[in-house]
Amino acid sequence: MTTGSKRVVVGLSGGVDSAVSAWLLKQQGFDVVGLFMKNWEDDDDSEYCSSNIDFVDAAAVADVIGIEIEHVNFAADYKDRVFAEFLREYKAGRTPNPDVLCNAEIKFKAFLDHAMRLGAERIATGHYARVREVGGRFQLLKGLDPAKDQSYFLHRLNQAQLAYTLFPVGELAKTEVRRIAAEIGLPNAKKKDSTGICFIGERPFREFLQRYLSDEPGPMLDERGRELGRHVGLSFYTLGQRQGLGIGGVSEGGGEHAPWYVAHKDLARNSLHVVQGHAHPWLQSPWLEAEDLSWVAGTPPPPGRLAAKTRYRQADAACAYREADGGLRLEFDAPQWAVTPGQSAVLYDGEVCLGGGVIARAQAPEPPAALPAAPRRGGQRGRSRPGLRPPSG
Repeated sequence: MTTGSKRVVVGLSGGVDSAVSAWLLKQQGFDVVGLFMKNWEDDDDSEYCSSNIDFVDAAAVADVIGIEIEHVNFAADYKDRVFAEFLREYKAGRTPNPDVLCNAEIKFKAFLDHAMRLGAERIATGHYARVREVGGRFQLLKGLDPAKDQSYFLHRLNQAQLAYTLFPVGELAKTEVRRIAAEIGLPNAKKKDSTGICFIGERPFREFLQRYLSDEPGPMLDERGRELGRHVGLSFYTLGQRQGLGIGGVSEGGGEHAPWYVAHKDLARNSLHVVQGHAHPWLQSPWLEAEDLSWVAGTPPPPGRLAAKTRYRQADAACAYREADGGLRLEFDAPQWAVTPGQSAVLYDGEVCLGGGVIARAQAPEPPAALPAAPRRGGQRGRSRPGLRPPSG
């Protein structure tokens, strides 16, 4: 295929995956243009916002590869389309996944629109995923490196978006991407992968949220309704959270210590319920219901047996799927751990990512109300200090 006349705009983030993607496309004969997206500027001079450093890295990559690079600012789009929803979800007591919405609204919408204005016939990113055309329809496939597959974050992409999208490293293992980068002398060949919030960077998450959300302290209760301590606001905790609860050293019944986990947030009573042990029944959900559905094919799959992920890096979980009350319902063969409202439930048929929705509810026992005369137990250290990080799916 002659590709020299086909322009591809590559989202250059400053990382190694997008850099190698651009190089691979140029080797294939495409007319490659790099585009660096700046999507956050509230604290651009802080130690946590690395956009300036990332742009320097992206520009250095473009120079080595021999392509042009453009710097474009989508900060207003990001605030309106992604960050506002992010805050609404946290205020409602849920734990959103900003990367999912960021991909659908910024990387494959605002970015795609801009690339088309530059005369692009395709766009490309460094995501570990693949696109396959079958009979004029496009399928989203898992990346071939199971440890890096990012189809979970891309499940809201539609046919129009996939028709224009290339994922050059989706066929490669991460180790091969690093090898290529070193071999061709890319300056970011050994750069650490980003693990922070989409475009906002790696920062103390509670401190960041406190700029936008108010603290509403309340009781932290065990499964019997006994108060163990005080939480600093339900928005700052997520189901399954273990670190930063401030109740370390409290053991059930005086026996061997077991770690505490967040198991339930009671918004009506402003109480946080915690349990001991990773396998506690309150952390296991045999079913979930999701809303705000999005299907890659444009239509939902027929009811039946599929697999699902309720968070990134989770192994596929076998389940029965059906539509329910404008959403979907999944019933798992084995209960799933810490299924979290606000996160995404993503469905798969083998290597094909079908789409999914936002988790609205899952089975969990209703914790008891706090016992009025319950004494506080040892281990409380005043206001607890959560060390919450947003879950990676």
